[in-house]
Amino acid sequence: MRVNIQQLLLERPELRHYIRQHPNWYRKLSRDPSQIALLEKEANQFYGRTLPQRVEKVQNSLGLVMMMMEMLKMGQATVAGAQGPSQ
Repeated sequence: MRVNIQQLLLERPELRHYIRQHPNWYRKLSRDPSQIALLEKEANQFYGRTLPQRVEKVQNSLGLVMMMMEMLKMGQATVAGAQGPSQ
């Protein structure tokens, strides 16, 4: 493997980790170092860093927050209903 690619992998541990999990990339990069952009794209997809994946994460988080707020409202209404009117 070329020195510049080895240096890049030392600087970016997430790419090094991805290559260790997908060893076919050693051969691809040794034969064609210009495929580094494709490696980065696949690694970003693998780690969930693409825009659609990030949007989905935010949507899931917002859905969870909304559900928790609804549960809180229902709990407060139940407590208020159980106490009944004061005399």
